[in-house]
Amino acid sequence: MTVEAHKETRGFQTEAKQLLHLMIHSLYSNKEIFLRELISNASDAADKLRFEALSDSSLYEDDAELNIRVDFDKEAKTVTITDNGIGMSRDEVVEHLGTIAKSGTAQFLSNLSGDDKKDSQLIGQFGVGFYSAFIVADKVDVFTRRAGASTEQGVHWSCTGEAEFTVETVEKASRGTQIVLHLKDDGAEFADGWRLRSVIKKYSDHISLPVVMTKEPMPAAEGEEQPAEPEDETINTATALWTRSRSEVSEDEYKEFYKHISHDFTEPMKWSHNRVEGKLDYTSLLYLPAKAPFDMYNREASRGLKLYVQRTFIMDDAEQFLPLYLRFIKGVVDSNDLSLNVSREILQKDPNIDAMRSALTKRVLDMLDKLAKNDAEKYTEFWKEFGQVLKEGPAEDFANKEKIGKLLRFASTNGSGAEQDQTLEGYIERMQEGQEKIYYICAENHNTAKSSPHLEVFRKKGIEVLLLSDRVDEWLMGHLMEFGGKQFQDVGKGALDLGELDTEEDKKAQEESAKQHEDLVKRVKDSLEDKVEEVRVTNRLTDSPACIVVGEHDMGAQMRRILEQAGQALPESKPVFEMNPEHPLVQKLDQESDEDRFKDLVEILFDQASLAEGGQLDDPAAYVARLNKLLLELSH
Repeated sequence: MTVEAHKETRGFQTEAKQLLHLMIHSLYSNKEIFLRELISNASDAADKLRFEALSDSSLYEDDAELNIRVDFDKEAKTVTITDNGIGMSRDEVVEHLGTIAKSGTAQFLSNLSGDDKKDSQLIGQFGVGFYSAFIVADKVDVFTRRAGASTEQGVHWSCTGEAEFTVETVEKASRGTQIVLHLKDDGAEFADGWRLRSVIKKYSDHISLPVVMTKEPMPAAEGEEQPAEPEDETINTATALWTRSRSEVSEDEYKEFYKHISHDFTEPMKWSHNRVEGKLDYTSLLYLPAKAPFDMYNREASRGLKLYVQRTFIMDDAEQFLPLYLRFIKGVVDSNDLSLNVSREILQKDPNIDAMRSALTKRVLDMLDKLAKNDAEKYTEFWKEFGQVLKEGPAEDFANKEKIGKLLRFASTNGSGAEQDQTLEGYIERMQEGQEKIYYICAENHNTAKSSPHLEVFRKKGIEVLLLSDRVDEWLMGHLMEFGGKQFQDVGKGALDLGELDTEEDKKAQEESAKQHEDLVKRVKDSLEDKVEEVRVTNRLTDSPACIVVGEHDMGAQMRRILEQAGQALPESKPVFEMNPEHPLVQKLDQESDEDRFKDLVEILFDQASLAEGGQLDDPAAYVARLNKLLLELSH
């Protein structure tokens, strides 16, 4: 079969088309990042070759000196980036260059506004990679061959940034990838040695692989001959950044290294660089991003740290070193205590991994604790981006429950709005004398929580209540249980017990009220039949006639709604119906002798109590009919 017979034209995946358009039209203000992205990809290709060569050294093909080469041609207006890394097969070329193989793509594209300036900021949370080439080029040629494949199995990929690309089988003597950028007129500035060197030093100095360029000769003095062979020079430091001392690494270098490993445009919020020696010997460099990635809430998405063993790359997403609730952390861990042939299966069984995981988890939590103490404003930004994920922590990490508790933030009746800015330590400091519990309420949204009838007695007595409305909150509280020696109490569950905050007079009045209204309670219970577990008079209401209370050990309304939406079977449970005997509506109900009318009024009160909790009625039409009937009676 001839080479030509292997040539074909293909269309881009829809998402790739949209991202290409965005690259070409939105990133004009930061053109030079194309070189950072392509050098970063070349570095990854070398890392992957080193790893595969651990089990098959023949992949080096007698060329173990790995490097990245950058060339330019002023006349032809081209820039060429060449690496001798792992390379790609034909199928890999089509997969990696014709599609965007990253979860979260659809969500990313749905966030695009059509405003170029705003959209270019969004790209930073998604990563640009290879497609950044089209910022400066109107045509890109890729020549590649996978290590270990024959020279006849080279691939030529070509695209002009439009809807299609061509793939052709070609001969390629050397393994690896060569990318030729045919520069646009407004990108011609990059066909210049000085310009390219300055960009490489600025963005890629930290790359552990030599980035090589041909040394441009100085003008020869009169009578001197130019050197016959042009010399090569290494432009970057070519030392793995994390292996250097902290005092040797500048802030800008740390920031650029973050962008290299995360493919994120935005600068990191904070980082922690540490060398551990002793029983375990490893180095870690952990970053806290400024913005959440689009796939953060997909617990199945790839995550984890870049793992190196004795400076040799092992894997991109080593998820064993941090728990799932810290999946937003990016970084590198380089260990001297793991074997070079380490695999995912071995990782899961190695006791050294457990020790490193525990230490790295504490390091991240300490980094967050310092941020919260030293820069409250920045921590607020972090909380808005990652707070809901951190709330998964107490359920997954019992050993660090108290540390995580210090980092949590909540809205409360002490705050001025829906802002989650209250700490548990602050709540405990404000607790009233004799208060033994941290009170909270879970609801569908903040407005429902702050308006809940359950808060009425707490407002009357000036007791602070945490207002929880995130989907994860009820699950969180089911595992957090206590903080600072104080237990949590859901004010919407079980009988209200304020302990010492209730006076003897309050308790006596409650007992007398319960006795006095025994007949009413029985009538209401008979009227509601099997809808409720129990009916009782309450002291928790001051303004509302009635409320719905969940059993002490039953699942709350918020969690039931989440399970219901997910199509899960719900456990059987009935609520408790509590009435305020001091309310005029309840007093009127007590005097009602017409049993049909009594039943209608009870049903209306019950449905209203359900609605006040953010619940949905089983039969809205019946509720409307009863209400209309009552309104008509009142109008006569």
